[in-house]
Amino acid sequence: MKYVDEFRDGALAKNLAASIAREVCERSYSFMEFCGGHTHAISRYGVTDLLPPNVRMIHGPGCPVCVLPIGRVDMAIELALEHGATLCTYADTVRVPASDNLSLQKAKARGGDIRMVYSAIDALALAQQHPEKQVVFFAIGFETTTPPTAVVIKQAKALGLKNFSVLCCHVLTPSAISSILESPEVRQYGTVPLDGFIGPAHVSTVIGSRPYEFFAEEYRKPVVIAGFEPLDVMQAILMLVRQVNENRAEVENEFTRAVTRDGNLKAQNLVAEVFELRREFEWRGLGLVPYSALKIRREFADFDAELRFPLTYRAVADNKGCECGAVLRGVRRPWDCKLFGTVCTPENPVGSCMVSSEGACAAHYTYGRFKDIEVVSL
Repeated sequence: MKYVDEFRDGALAKNLAASIAREVCERSYSFMEFCGGHTHAISRYGVTDLLPPNVRMIHGPGCPVCVLPIGRVDMAIELALEHGATLCTYADTVRVPASDNLSLQKAKARGGDIRMVYSAIDALALAQQHPEKQVVFFAIGFETTTPPTAVVIKQAKALGLKNFSVLCCHVLTPSAISSILESPEVRQYGTVPLDGFIGPAHVSTVIGSRPYEFFAEEYRKPVVIAGFEPLDVMQAILMLVRQVNENRAEVENEFTRAVTRDGNLKAQNLVAEVFELRREFEWRGLGLVPYSALKIRREFADFDAELRFPLTYRAVADNKGCECGAVLRGVRRPWDCKLFGTVCTPENPVGSCMVSSEGACAAHYTYGRFKDIEVVSL
């Protein structure tokens, strides 16, 4: 398959592994892949098995389903069960655990009108088809999924729809990276050593590589933006190793076939027209992060579900036995959690990292958990 198989070539992967092994020094290297898509690729293709033992990959909080706090899911459930709204959202979101042992999926079983959609435009179409229903799109995701939400809000306004609104939970990547770099585990205690980042792919097609230059300059952390294929990731690791060895901290772009320095200006302008920054937003695992999320501008207030319905956000603590928060900060690894693979599985997720295929726990459960089992010969 052209343009895919080329980035999964086993012989090239071995060459890249040999180059990485040849260039690493007698020190440790710790790199965080921020994006859940990279976490999935690393686990699926066994990239860590091809790396020297002194190169460690740390999973970051780059899965939008994983970082969605319980309180926001509770608001969506409230819309469906208490306000009678038809709630539309993406498939993985319906399985995220919420308060009172609920999830959107379980709320649907209790009679809530909850629909899974493939895109924001599907939710808008549903509102047009059923003017007697209040249709709410539960919008989550990073900068990648924000422009389509902006489009449907503008379309709803142009159509004069009175029965469509959006529960906006869009979050921003650079703010989360800042939060990680300012966290006590990184700055004060050093329990999460970070030598650099693999920058997200899809997000960077929208915002470009320019926003990461701040981290390279202010925190002296190299960033290499990479595509989602295994050779993309390995090439990015090689580029990070070289930067560390040469004491450089720059933004480099491995994903040049899709990412530019300025990104998609049309999409950025569209988002700026419809959304503005929230003062703060709670991320699962990171807590309250200033200016890390978007809300709908006053000009489009008629389509803001938080204004149309009497909703109040309430912060809810995670399950005490669940280590998702620590996994999302890179403090713990999936297999460090006592619930992993026992009571918490993709079929019965206790924590959000087990819900999405891009979650660190789900990725390790699917592709790596048997490596944890010691082989005993008889």
